[in-house]
Amino acid sequence: MRINCQLSIVNSQLFLQTPPARGSQSEYGNPFTTFPKSIMSQKTDIQKGGKKYRAKKTLVTKPSYPLAEAAKLLTEISTVNFDATAEAHFRIGADMSQADQLVRGTVTLPHGTGKKVRIAAFVTEDFEAEAKKAGATKVGGIDLIKQVEGGMIDFDITVAMPQLMKDLGKLAKTLGPKGLMPSPKSGTVSDKPGKVIAELMKGRIEFKMDKQGIIHCPFGKLSFGETKLKENLEALVHSINDAKPAAIKGMYILSLSVNPTMGPGVRVQL
Repeated sequence: MRINCQLSIVNSQLFLQTPPARGSQSEYGNPFTTFPKSIMSQKTDIQKGGKKYRAKKTLVTKPSYPLAEAAKLLTEISTVNFDATAEAHFRIGADMSQADQLVRGTVTLPHGTGKKVRIAAFVTEDFEAEAKKAGATKVGGIDLIKQVEGGMIDFDITVAMPQLMKDLGKLAKTLGPKGLMPSPKSGTVSDKPGKVIAELMKGRIEFKMDKQGIIHCPFGKLSFGETKLKENLEALVHSINDAKPAAIKGMYILSLSVNPTMGPGVRVQL
């Protein structure tokens, strides 16, 4: 004789329960529902966000804000005790299956990102002094390449001269997955390394659309204040607009939202 039974969880205890007859309803409406409604309807703090997050989210009272108002609100909704990063997220109206609709470029933020960057410069011997003066922390040619081959990767950005790209090819498997490989598309391969390094030190950043058609980009620290954040965000929006591929015919920037580190998002009017 076969007995059909199912597991039910009530008051965190397991027990066997014979299912109701075909066509009948359990006390919870569905003959196959085994969780009490009181349990099924509960919303945890994780689902709704922490207390700080919920408190800050109440300050976002509109569906969207003009850019200047969004920058001002950004300085008021941080949930962390450290100097949070201001982040921008652009949703692009691109067909991700088309290579000619990839959005990528660079922008020099008027007030920088607030983050000190460590730059490794792969240059010929006659440009080493220029690279050091511009602010590079690691400078060299073949000798520097050998150091990286040995496991030394204490830098955030790389700059290289075209003459050394052939030798740098052996580092592609090491630097590529970390996003550190210099590239002409990102503007980090140049015969004027001093100029590139100086721009990077001032706040030049790269933006690139991901596989979901989103551009995620930091544009400063909350300690900058609303005016500097607004100017940085305006420069970023302008550069992304300028980078629009000719192949994208419809609406380009579908939406833009900004948020502080671990804070609620604010939608920006375009």
